[in-house]
Amino acid sequence: MYLDPAKKKEIFGQYGKSNTDTGSPEAQIALFSYRISHLTEHLKVNRKDYSTERALTTLVGKRRALLNYLKDRDIERYRAIVKALGLRK
Repeated sequence: MYLDPAKKKEIFGQYGKSNTDTGSPEAQIALFSYRISHLTEHLKVNRKDYSTERALTTLVGKRRALLNYLKDRDIERYRAIVKALGLRK
């Protein structure tokens, strides 16, 4: 399994307030980014896997919505997470 609980705790600890901080936008955006990169690699090998492609577009939309939410609420936190994850926007 590519996303075990230990990896989740590592992501939440790095981008959230603590290892158990699963609700902050930064932690969720980081988790979505990890999952997006994994699905992108999968689709490079399995280009006809349309259900995974749909899941990927859904995840990208969720991440975009969270980024928009964070940008509206606190622009400094938005800039910090975009820089930390290396996102284009």
